[in-house]
Amino acid sequence: MEEILLGNEAIGRGLVEAGCRVVASYPGTPSSEILPAVIRYREELGLDGIYVEWSTNEKVAFEVALAASWSGLRAAAVMKQVGVNVAADALTSAAYAGVDGGFILIAADDPGPHSSQTEQDSRMFAMLAKVPALDPTTPREAKAMVPVAFEISEEFGMPVMLRPAVRVCHAKQNVRLEQVQDLQGKARFKKNPERWVAAPRPRYFRHIELNEKLRKIQQAFEDLPVNSFPNGKGPYPLGIIASGALYPAVLELLRDIGLEGEVPVGKVGTPYPLPVGRVMDFIERCEQVLVLEETDAVIELQIPDRRKVVGRLDGTVPGAGEITPDVLYDVVRPQLERVGLADRAAQAYLPPTQDTTLQALIERMELPPRPPRLCPGCGHRSAFYAIKRSLPNAILPSDIGCYTLGVNLRAVDTVLDMGASISMATGFYHAHHLSDKERPIVATIGDSTFVHAGLPALANAVHTGARFVLVIMDNRVTAMTGFQPTVDSEQLAVGMEGVQVSLEDLVRGCGVRFVRVIDPYEIENLEALIKEAHAYTRQPDGGVAVIIARRPCVLYHRDSLTRMPVEVDEACDGCRYCLVAFECPALVMNEDTGRVEIDRRVCVDCAQCIDACYKGLIMPLEAPQVVA
Repeated sequence: MEEILLGNEAIGRGLVEAGCRVVASYPGTPSSEILPAVIRYREELGLDGIYVEWSTNEKVAFEVALAASWSGLRAAAVMKQVGVNVAADALTSAAYAGVDGGFILIAADDPGPHSSQTEQDSRMFAMLAKVPALDPTTPREAKAMVPVAFEISEEFGMPVMLRPAVRVCHAKQNVRLEQVQDLQGKARFKKNPERWVAAPRPRYFRHIELNEKLRKIQQAFEDLPVNSFPNGKGPYPLGIIASGALYPAVLELLRDIGLEGEVPVGKVGTPYPLPVGRVMDFIERCEQVLVLEETDAVIELQIPDRRKVVGRLDGTVPGAGEITPDVLYDVVRPQLERVGLADRAAQAYLPPTQDTTLQALIERMELPPRPPRLCPGCGHRSAFYAIKRSLPNAILPSDIGCYTLGVNLRAVDTVLDMGASISMATGFYHAHHLSDKERPIVATIGDSTFVHAGLPALANAVHTGARFVLVIMDNRVTAMTGFQPTVDSEQLAVGMEGVQVSLEDLVRGCGVRFVRVIDPYEIENLEALIKEAHAYTRQPDGGVAVIIARRPCVLYHRDSLTRMPVEVDEACDGCRYCLVAFECPALVMNEDTGRVEIDRRVCVDCAQCIDACYKGLIMPLEAPQVVA
């Protein structure tokens, strides 16, 4: 039977079919759909023998899954590429220790980037940690690579990275569904301190063993079917080596320009360690070879003789950004011209952005601009508005999450990485304290991000005597990545009830004495509380003040929304203050009347914009109603 699946869904199905017993993940685009797919097939097939969890961060997810592997069960840790940064300590150590049951690290990369702070290449981490990496080209191959990765992991006793990039993760393809392997194996952890305990001297010998494993894996990869190269003798004026989603993309491009079969294309499915023998054999049959890979030059760096090779290292391929169809055409065409093949290309071919007919059609649709912004009714917007009004000159470090969009309200000054808001607030305080400048500092962080990486930073801030206000924006869910449950909710990944962890208790456990909880919809009260918290930071016995702004996500908890329809008075003079300061998508300017209006198509009747007009011209239409 076949089913049309996202690449991520195909990977999830592959994990289930391969007998994976434990899957742990922290959500993050483009990886977020993998764990839900495992849950879906677990439930559809009645497979109680699979444990899944949304972990508090990627390092935790990696270690939970690794412990299952050390117990003899197949396991997988799932994360996006920047999550590998968080799990890197565990990854590099696990490579030395090895595994018992098959273990896969699924690292979903984001060339572009589309939804990440970097477009880093996880294959570089594979090289750093010395673990093999597989790079699927399509959803179908991504699923097929899962059992291959488990087999390699078990044969050589080491973690294996499966690195799907965003165009594989979010592409759809008809995928064949196979039978599920037996799940009756029992956990059996065998004590072996010399192997499992990370002591320095034994790790020297484990490093020697690791290097030997890589040598053998490289030999095995020479014959692996996921690597394929043309068999012709050549010589070819131009050859192409491609990996990941670029392999089908370049085949499609050559077909579209009428050169299908004219330019040989080799596919590398195992970018690390590179099957050097097959790669060099192909290069020797070509006068020049173009290497296409995302995002860094992992394949190029491993080619021992690059005299015939062009790619990222010499600037032929751009050093940053996704290789879109337009970019691919711009890269390939000069190489075709150099070998005299460009004139044979089909004259009708045009890259999408150069197709004037297509662009004209898009323009006629008059699609409105859709910049990323907080949803109508989002409690984060009210919190940011209160922060700006109460302490307009504050330094405002923030974090990764929906609330990153507070930058649109001019309520976010810095965003670096998960948990950095608190650490940077500490740094800002100590830096300005050295200069006798006591500037207000208000850090913002989400509930999921706080547990992910904020706890150590908060303990450090308290311990070092930093003084700032921290607003934890608690919407009771990891909203931006698909509404995954957080530890301060009662729900687990599979829908079962878990133990709810109190954010207030966590904060107090870090030594914070000023802890308050408030609904951010109470804007005036929140403004007063922020001022009170700031005053506490200035007291002789003060310190870090924490406000938990708790309001369930308006998209995920619609049943608790109190509705109060509002209208804009005709006296509105179009000053645009509410549009800029509150930035709600439901507030729009009518250019014909010169007044602000409520867009009823997107308004959720939260009535928060009443506070956004300092002239009092946004007012309720009727008494509030609780929607059940």
